[in-house]
Amino acid sequence: MSDSARNSALSNRVIGDPESKRVLVVDDEETIRLALSKFLRSRGYEAGVADSAKAALALLQKEGYSIMLCDIRMPGMSGLDLVPKARALNPDLAVIMLSAVNDIPTATESMSVGAMEYLTKPVDLLDLLAAIERVAHRRDLMVEQRNVERLITLEVEQRTVDVERGKRRLVLAVVDSLAHLVAMHEAKDPFLNGTTLRVTAVARAIAEVMGADDAVVEQVVIAARLHDVGKIALRDSVLNKQGALSPEEHDHVKDHVPIALEILAPLTALLDVLSYVRDHHEHWDGSGYPNGLLGEQISLGGRILCCADAFIALTSRRSYRPAMSLEDTVDYLSAHVGGLLDPAVYAALQTVVAERRVLGLTAD
Repeated sequence: MSDSARNSALSNRVIGDPESKRVLVVDDEETIRLALSKFLRSRGYEAGVADSAKAALALLQKEGYSIMLCDIRMPGMSGLDLVPKARALNPDLAVIMLSAVNDIPTATESMSVGAMEYLTKPVDLLDLLAAIERVAHRRDLMVEQRNVERLITLEVEQRTVDVERGKRRLVLAVVDSLAHLVAMHEAKDPFLNGTTLRVTAVARAIAEVMGADDAVVEQVVIAARLHDVGKIALRDSVLNKQGALSPEEHDHVKDHVPIALEILAPLTALLDVLSYVRDHHEHWDGSGYPNGLLGEQISLGGRILCCADAFIALTSRRSYRPAMSLEDTVDYLSAHVGGLLDPAVYAALQTVVAERRVLGLTAD
């Protein structure tokens, strides 16, 4: 039975279902089997019979029973050995053991292997009927309790999924708002307008060429959209300066990384994204900032953003120079492999450019 079919069967078992009236009588003595089965049928039960433990297991594999009346001493496999095997086939099976001996250790062992009742032969039929009704009631309650617990579990799981989806929608809404803020900030400068969109496109392409899975590609894209959010807090006079920056101004520009991390800190669901933003100015040789990380100490997303950022900066027109062609930029960056750039990321960039995986990269 498949998991879905089993789950459906469990959820449909309720108190008083047809299976709760089906009883299997297991005894090697034919007169006892016939007498008990005839009595049960007269009281509205559907009774099956088996003359051995082996025959009982065969029936349980084919048919559904709610209760098993089981003799203890039988040729071959005993009733005590049968019970755990039978309940492994049907965990809902309620078992009443029948024995010719009123023996406390045997009764105790019967309960330990999964029986609910222990009756001695000869069995008073009214006592037997009362015992069957008791175990049937206990069985139905256990089945119903498990169904309720299962439904509660499913409800909790669904609500957890709904909460996580809600959190994700909220996080992505915040990402969109921040990315829009970055775009508005870039739009004030005709030479920077659209920079983040182009960095994002190249970063995505590099990640895909490197074989990153979909989740990592998505994280790289989100980090690319947000990597320069800290620049909205920098002085325009520094960002728009055409000449060389002073040491103080250079340090001021570097502040955009910790500022970005402060802005993004509430997005705790995006820890990998935050690490990519943190690392996007780290250099493969350890000469970058803010932490001077070296080689693979730098997150993969950070290494990809560093490469995409450099590529877009060089292929974008500035007031003091024209944009470089895509091929010239790739050639120029080859001198910085092992220094600024991770060799593997640079190789992916070469593929991105050679195969024209991203179009319209140069600024207007």
